[in-house]
Order: sequence, then C-alpha cells, then structure tokens
Amino acid sequence: MQLTPVTADESAYLVADAAVDHTHPLVRATAARLSAGADDLTAYARAAFEFVRDTVTHSADVDDPRVTWRASDVLEQGTGICHAKAHALAALLRAEGVPAGFCYQKLDVLHGLIALKLPGGRWIRQDPRGNKPGVNAQFRLDREQLAWPVRPEKGECDYPVLYAEPHPVVLRALQRAEDRVHLWRLLDAAL
Repeated sequence: MQLTPVTADESAYLVADAAVDHTHPLVRATAARLSAGADDLTAYARAAFEFVRDTVTHSADVDDPRVTWRASDVLEQGTGICHAKAHALAALLRAEGVPAGFCYQKLDVLHGLIALKLPGGRWIRQDPRGNKPGVNAQFRLDREQLAWPVRPEKGECDYPVLYAEPHPVVLRALQRAEDRVHLWRLLDAAL
C-alpha cells in the first residue's frame, strides 16, 4: 500500500512522546537486548517485530481486562490491544533509529499497525497484533503480510495516512478506558 506521511520530515518518525516513550529504561534495555543479536537494522527490525508480536499478548485473545497505551507499560505488563502493541513496536524501532509511524485499518473495529522505513527503503506496514488461528502476520519487506486484508464489500478500508504520533481518537480512548470492555465502547470504529 502506498502511504502518505503527514510530514516529509523523517525525524518526526523518531520522536519520543508520552505513548512512544523510547527513552524509558525498559524500552532501552529491551532494544539493547534485541539489537545485540542482530547483524543489521533489518535483522533488528525483524527481531523487534517478532518480539512484540509473539511475546506481548493481545489482551482480547487472552481475555486480559487491562488497558495499556504507553510503550513501556505494554512491555512491562506484557499485554495490549493492537494499538498498544503498535506503540511498543514503534518505540523499539525508534530506540534504534528506525523511523516508524502509525497507520490504521477500518475493519469491524479500528485496527492499528505501524509502518517502518529502513535505510534506502520505502515505508512498509507491519502488523504486530499477534498471530492465532486464522491470523498469520509476518515481517516482510517485499510485500505486506498483515493480520487481516480489508474487505471493501463489507465497508472496510485501509487508511493511507502515516501518522508520526498515535491518532488522537485512539490515544484518547486508550487513556480513558477503565478496562478492555470499556475501551471497546470508547474506541471509534473509524477515523
């Protein structure tokens, strides 16, 4: 998918903020551990993706009521919905100098994922949501392999905008939710 960054300034996709707190000691330590086993940035990006996808549980899959939104909290608690997992992956990537931004799909719910840009490459979406039967998201640079393809006949779509920060609609819902059930009521189905 061709993405349209909200800014041409790539440094905006390396910034630390409240949700993507890549200067936090836990994020830094996790990034250092993952980069120690990586030969280059591509290997590191794959390791970070697989770590978030496979180690951080999707709270709906495991019926965990906790709502996380800050990358360090996602890593500390080991759980989060797709949006929170995207925040964690973006933080790990940015911690090692890999530009990463946020993109969204309108499915039956608003789905969050990231796009990254490796040196000399293009922006390509990655979906750290977590695999389960019927879901097989993989780290790919040649083509996307996301958790779900959109079904336009059902009103679903890929939003083509690449945000430097989590979308305010998403962040507001994550920050205000008392638990995951409450979050589903707060989270808009579309941007």
